[in-house]
Amino acid sequence: MFRRMFPAMRVKISGLDPHQQYYIAMDIVPVDNKRYRYVYHSSKWMVAGNADSPVPPRVYIHPDSPASGETWMRQVISFDKLKLTNNELDDQGHIILHSMHKYQPRVHVIRKDCGDDLSPIKPIPSGEGVKAFSFPETVFTTVTAYQNQQITRLKIDRNPFAKGFRDSGRNRMGLEALVESYAFWRPSLRTLTFEDIPGIPKQGNSLCYMPEHRLKKKK
Repeated sequence: MFRRMFPAMRVKISGLDPHQQYYIAMDIVPVDNKRYRYVYHSSKWMVAGNADSPVPPRVYIHPDSPASGETWMRQVISFDKLKLTNNELDDQGHIILHSMHKYQPRVHVIRKDCGDDLSPIKPIPSGEGVKAFSFPETVFTTVTAYQNQQITRLKIDRNPFAKGFRDSGRNRMGLEALVESYAFWRPSLRTLTFEDIPGIPKQGNSLCYMPEHRLKKKK
C-alpha cells in the first residue's frame, strides 16, 4: 500500500556545528486547496475542484538521526527510503497524500535538544534550533498511474536493469513492477548552507524538480 518517491530527493549540508547533534527530517505539505486532472490533448494539469479533506500529518525522520554535524556534512543525505501512500488508515508511519493533488516536500534540520518531541505522526516542532528548507522546483502532483508517459520513459531509461526493455521494446508492465521499489535515478545535488547555528538563518538552493510521484492504488 505504499511506494517510494521517484526520483529520490538528495541533499548535501554544510555549515553545521561539527560537534552538535542534529535530526534530519522531511514532511510533505499541500501547495494549495485544489484537486487536479491531466488534460492529454494539451499536456497540462488543470484544476478539477476543491482538495479532499486534510490527511493526518506525517514526518519522515532520516534513519541516521540523530547524528553529529560532522557526520551529516560528510555524506550525501538521501531520502530514497521515504514511502508514500494514499491509505488514510495507514498505521506504518508512511506519509499519507491524496492522489491528484499538488505537494511540496520540506527538509528540516533540527538540533537534537529541539527534537525531543519529534515523531513520525506529529508535526515538526518549532523553535530557534529548527530550520525548514523548501524548493519550488520540487513541487509535484501525486498519481496512482503516470499521466505523463515521459516519466515512465525516464524510469525505464534510468534503470540499469532495463537494457532488454530498451533494446527490444518488450512488455514493460513487468518492468514497471520492478522499478517501483527502487530509485535508480539520482538527480543533481544542491547544498543547504547554514551560516549560524542554532539560528540557521540562510536558506539553500534548489533541488531537482519532477512533476509526478506515484501512489499505490487503494484496494
